[in-house]
Amino acid sequence: MVKVREDHPIKANGQVDVDAWIQNLAEQIDLPDMAQVRQACQLAQNIEETAIANQKQWSPDFSSLHIGMEMTQILAELHMDQASVVAAIVYRPVREGLLTLAEVEKQFGAEISGLVDGVMQMAAISQAQVVSRQRVLGQNEAQVEHVRKMLVAMIDDVRVALIKLAERTSAIRAMKNAPDDKRLKVAREVFDIYAPLAHRLGIGHIKWELEDLSFRYLEPIAYKRIAKLIDEKRLDRQDYIANVVGTLQSALESAGIECDIQGRAKHIYSIWRKMRRKNIDFSQVYDIRAVRILVPELKDCYAALGIVHTFWRHIPHEFDDYIASPKENGYRSLHTAVIGPEGKVLEVQIRTFDMHDDAELGVCAHWLYKGTDVNAKDDGYEQKISWLRQVLEWHEELGDLNDLMGSLRQDVTPDRIYVFTPDGHVVDLQPGATPVDFAYRVHTEIGHRCRGAKVNGRIVPLTYQIKTGEQIEILTSRDSQPSRDWLNSEYGYVRTSRARAKVAGWFKGQARDQNIIDGKAVLTPELNRIGLDKINLNKIVSDLGLNELEDLYAGIGGGNIRIGQVLHQAQKQIMPNPEVDQLSLLPSQAPKAQPTESDDVYILGVGKLLSTMASCCHPVPGDEIVGYITQGRGVSIHKVDCSNILNLKQHQPKRIMEVSWGEAPENVYPVDLDIKAYDRRGLLKDITLLLSNENTNIVSMNTLSHRQDGTVDMMFTIEIDSLEKLGKLVNKIDQLPNVLEVSRHRG
Repeated sequence: MVKVREDHPIKANGQVDVDAWIQNLAEQIDLPDMAQVRQACQLAQNIEETAIANQKQWSPDFSSLHIGMEMTQILAELHMDQASVVAAIVYRPVREGLLTLAEVEKQFGAEISGLVDGVMQMAAISQAQVVSRQRVLGQNEAQVEHVRKMLVAMIDDVRVALIKLAERTSAIRAMKNAPDDKRLKVAREVFDIYAPLAHRLGIGHIKWELEDLSFRYLEPIAYKRIAKLIDEKRLDRQDYIANVVGTLQSALESAGIECDIQGRAKHIYSIWRKMRRKNIDFSQVYDIRAVRILVPELKDCYAALGIVHTFWRHIPHEFDDYIASPKENGYRSLHTAVIGPEGKVLEVQIRTFDMHDDAELGVCAHWLYKGTDVNAKDDGYEQKISWLRQVLEWHEELGDLNDLMGSLRQDVTPDRIYVFTPDGHVVDLQPGATPVDFAYRVHTEIGHRCRGAKVNGRIVPLTYQIKTGEQIEILTSRDSQPSRDWLNSEYGYVRTSRARAKVAGWFKGQARDQNIIDGKAVLTPELNRIGLDKINLNKIVSDLGLNELEDLYAGIGGGNIRIGQVLHQAQKQIMPNPEVDQLSLLPSQAPKAQPTESDDVYILGVGKLLSTMASCCHPVPGDEIVGYITQGRGVSIHKVDCSNILNLKQHQPKRIMEVSWGEAPENVYPVDLDIKAYDRRGLLKDITLLLSNENTNIVSMNTLSHRQDGTVDMMFTIEIDSLEKLGKLVNKIDQLPNVLEVSRHRG
């Protein structure tokens, strides 16, 4: 037999009258398909009766249909839609494992099953938080706040948050007769996570109820003491407030101001918090006696304020005009404290009906009100909260969430992600962080010994980009140590500056002799691969302010100098700063260079001539180049180590000219890349997709398979605009599975 609340319609046999209940619900919210709601109720009741018949544990005070109806009544107060109502009714059977999401989708559609799934995800995170708190006594507030933020970051549909709030409200209401350990578990979860979430969404009446009920179980002595003090004063306070309301009602009506005046009860936890915060006695909590005046127009607010101050003297420094200067969240109201009748302090709030609706329904919520440090707020998190509240506002105006959420979702990008350790702790990272970043975020030694990672129990590469809500486990080995590849940003192992600094610090601590060997082993093949093996390293040493070449190698080996810095200096060496006079960079006896019409290169010793890039070696800006005077095609530009130009220097030296790159060319240049790999299905697709993602045009490509050893040789002709781009592409291609070697083709 299903036990229901007394205010729910019941039949003579004590069972819930579902039809009557649905009719009452339809008077509160729009139910376009009441048959679907009836179907959901019947399903929940059948499942419950089957569970009881099979002698499964089932508490009548916490029954499926009872909880569903409780949740629905709360959602009706928030003006939610039918999909939310149906999801609330079937949620409990899904959570108990008596109904699958697939069955929900089959009977009620993907929208409702998606809502239930979202609430289940929030429940899983909450449970992990409670487990973490039980394991780590006295968990700090930062951890709790991380979980709150994670909950918000995972909400793609605001209805998910509201359904979960309704479910937790129903749950804690049912804790009165529950075992102590269960009461404490639910109360701690509600107090730490869901009361603050309701607060930030501006749903005041839910926030107050969650705070008071959880406070009742977490601090029973303090709760009972304050409740007793309030109860002792209740009759006196009620008579006092009635007298104040009557006085103000008559005065405002005499002034021609329509109004609605109510006494405002301060909830128990709020009283206790103020007593603790200000270190005062109960008798010094002035706003226990308070009234709220609601008026139609803005001008009426100030007129009512004048009348209040005419009757009673206001207390200095206890007046706030949040209409002229709204709170950061948009909250508007007049607050004043006066010495009221009998010399007792009275708080008065004055606002319009619209302002009151905004504050109560979550549109102008108190998400930075009382207890929140404005200067320390996380902009990305508050933006997400603001987005949730904006959806609530538009829902109130338009009655539809679906189209609005789709467009709004694209506008909000959280600036942190939140993930779990295996023990249930929450760690925050920047978006795009990898397992290596996570390892160093947890502990430096874990980062140093990292050799692999699991995400939600599945092995992932160390370049995997972590997502909010995932559980990360780092696999370590006593003999493992950081890889120098982690310092190469192109490989994507490390995305955070903290982790990069830790890796660099580890290498810095190694012996100088070993760093020299390691640095040379890293730099030499890198230069060879992009055709810079003849670069003047001694000049780079000087440009970097080092004393000798070994300092350069040691710096690279120790992580103090990045390969990118070397390439940057090489670029400056072979492509001088255009702001510097070109004559100062060329032999003194050479005449001034003249730019071609395309401004790609400077030609020494001649005026403007046609210039073309040689197809045999495809020089690009940054390469050392020379010119060859052709017959009828102007000057052909070659790399200095091109085999053709070396041959021409021997046989036709008089037609060889010195040339130099001009200012910041905007053109792109063809470059040939040689790739050797073990052949596999999809290899060509992976390479072309990578180049496409890097906005690199492919001019031509050729492949040659070798069946005897299962390898393939590929040559790609691509268009790039600089050596830095070339180095980046070579590194990324080299990271693809089965690729053995990537290098620039030598003509």
